Amino acid sequence: ADDERFNFTILPKNVGKRKAQIAAITQSSGDLILNVDSDTTIAPDVVSKLAHKMRDPAVGAAMGQMKASNQADTWLTRLIDMEYWLACNEERAAQARFGAVMCCCGPCAMYRRSAMLSLLDQYETQLYRGKPSDFGEDRHLTILMLSAGFRTEYVPSAIAATVVPDTMGVYLRQQLRWARSTFRDTLLALPVLPGLDRYLTLDAIGQNVGLLLLALSVLTGIGQFALTATLPWWTILVIGSMTLVRCSVAAYRARELRFLGFAVHTLVNIFLL
Repeated sequence: ADDERFNFTILPKNVGKRKAQIAAITQSSGDLILNVDSDTTIAPDVVSKLAHKMRDPAVGAAMGQMKASNQADTWLTRLIDMEYWLACNEERAAQARFGAVMCCCGPCAMYRRSAMLSLLDQYETQLYRGKPSDFGEDRHLTILMLSAGFRTEYVPSAIAATVVPDTMGVYLRQQLRWARSTFRDTLLALPVLPGLDRYLTLDAIGQNVGLLLLALSVLTGIGQFALTATLPWWTILVIGSMTLVRCSVAAYRARELRFLGFAVHTLVNIFLL
């Protein structure tokens, strides 16, 4: 608070992340906006690395790599830390290769202020089931950037450590918010996809249809067991085989054997479904 380079904006009451962002952006003057969540710690070189990426005027937003600061707390936080590595270094890295990260994660993302100012009205007035939306801010803002013709990028060397859920109840609530955002904002992104590389269309289909197919597989498996008293061995074998292949590839790419243990995350996913 004693640093003259910082101004603090204290709102009268908690109005949610979206309106707090808008209040800060409208009172700011810099060319770049850095969004950091309150439970996140960024490495000393994050600002310079993201700003370097933003030197290209075609880039509207850039995100860093997420890690779990409380990774060692529980078995769940260890799984989520691996989940974040995969989300950043497989999903976001692949999207960035084709010029469009579909969701710049809120814990550490930099935006071009001039672009944000032109999008604030759309960002602030988003509705969900007729009411002002109070979730999915990061994905919505990223898609608005893409709609305005900007590229979005991923910078793996810009490291941010964030606190992740350490119990299943908290994790379930987080995943419900994220799932709503993914399904809803994919519809918002449909008009944008034709103007992007065809890989991004494949990626969007995979993110949405893949989860629905897993749910369908689990339901039919439960139905088979309930009606015939026999285990759905083919379903179990296919899901298990896909899990082992995915975890083996991740372990090879990360050069860490711990990713073989990420197989447990499939059981967590099925439980959450």
